[in-house]
Amino acid sequence: MPSDDPFSLSAKRILITGASSGIGRQCAIEMARAGATVWILGRHEGRLQETLSALNGTGHQSKSLELTEVSPLADFVEQLKADGLTFSGTIHAAGISTTMPLKNSGPEKMDHFFQTNVRAALELSRLMVAKGRMEKPSGIVFLTSVMASLGESGKPLYSMSKGALLSASRSMAVELARKHIRVNCISPGVVETPMSQQAVYSQSSDARQHIESLHPLGLGRPEDVAHACRYLLSDAGRWITGADFKVDGGYSAR
Repeated sequence: MPSDDPFSLSAKRILITGASSGIGRQCAIEMARAGATVWILGRHEGRLQETLSALNGTGHQSKSLELTEVSPLADFVEQLKADGLTFSGTIHAAGISTTMPLKNSGPEKMDHFFQTNVRAALELSRLMVAKGRMEKPSGIVFLTSVMASLGESGKPLYSMSKGALLSASRSMAVELARKHIRVNCISPGVVETPMSQQAVYSQSSDARQHIESLHPLGLGRPEDVAHACRYLLSDAGRWITGADFKVDGGYSAR
């Protein structure tokens, strides 16, 4: 039975990509904690099972899937249609990051970043809408980055891909409003995840201190982003679309 709490996700089904670790995993945990039935996608079956074991409630499902491969993605959505499954929300947390100067950013690397960070998210969204798998009302959340709208040395590929996703989301928000589908972005600053622990700045104490100094409230935790996702996908966020939520500890305010 739906809850009177506008922040509850009870009776909602949420699809989450990149749920095998980091922010995606924490989003799955938070959505389940809020009462949603969660479907999680990721490359690594073993890690997806670890995420499943951390979820409250029952009925959650996982699917090991390479999102950049078009045919398996289409087959997945067709199976959802065959099973009569619809979703109240999607969270696109899958993505890659790097620090790489422009001179090393050749066409192959550009294509790889675009396919992973942009095309996969847009194609899954397109299929879900085209096949009628999004409920009315429902919400789509893309995890972008402060680098989508701010500049930093060594970030042209990452900024390119996240900026493209942010721009696309605004046009999608206008187009899909008539279908009662909200489309928003969350742009985190640096969040402490397994991915960030492999970043260049994490290999040097001085570099890490510099990154921390750019965030007035310090570095973020995955739950900081997950809480924002919960808000946007809950009934409390029913009048929000086309927004870019900066969850960045004050990074963009400097």
